Amino acid sequence: MLCAGTSAPQAQSDAGFCLPLTPPLLPSDARLMREFADLLRDEFEHYLSEVTGYFRCLDDERARAWREAAEVTAQYGAFLETLRAAPP
Repeated sequence: MLCAGTSAPQAQSDAGFCLPLTPPLLPSDARLMREFADLLRDEFEHYLSEVTGYFRCLDDERARAWREAAEVTAQYGAFLETLRAAPP
């Protein structure tokens, strides 16, 4: 699931992965912070508004992976049973 990115992230229910957000870079110089305050504020607010969607995407992907692993485990069990039941 594509849920977060660096520009305008949107949920994609079938993408199969989550793109991490890029955190805003804060200049170490106070003068630059003041000079770019509006831009920096926008970048931080954008990041903070999108991070919840990213966490949701990770949670959804984790749940999907658990379901998949359970299915694969069951298939593997059936495979092993078939091998045990088959004549050599």
